[in-house]
Amino acid sequence: MFRRVLSNTGRLGFAPVISKSHFINVRYMSSEIKNAIDQAVAATPVVLFMKGTPEFPQCGFSRATIQTLGQQGVDPAKFAAYNVLEDPELRDGIKEYSQWPTIPQLYVNKEFIGGCDIITNMAKSGELAELLEANDVLIPLEEEEVQEPESANVKPSERS
Repeated sequence: MFRRVLSNTGRLGFAPVISKSHFINVRYMSSEIKNAIDQAVAATPVVLFMKGTPEFPQCGFSRATIQTLGQQGVDPAKFAAYNVLEDPELRDGIKEYSQWPTIPQLYVNKEFIGGCDIITNMAKSGELAELLEANDVLIPLEEEEVQEPESANVKPSERS
């Protein structure tokens, strides 16, 4: 679905000339892949494009990112992960979509946050917790019911 551009005609979609004898080869994401990524990013508040699955990550960076999101308490109902290893067009397309060269890639409410290093640094500084809380994507804390202690209904034993 990606096309390689070999000449410059001055119209949109073609590579610019570097010099009279050199051209840049540029890949363009198909509208089908762009639409699929748009839909994926909009489907849930937290979206991770990764190598493998959350249960079986296929690279250390994807594993570290999944672990970090779990430690932060991301609500599974508000999370989706996409395995880029299943689709080469998705793998290349997501890099172009975000203009970020590596995977994994994290999106929160349609906004690209970053890759593993950024997520790790944000977690260490507390920024990730703030971001996730501000976007209401954490597992809700159950309110602990405060029960008033019941008064003991103890009567002194009667002596006869």
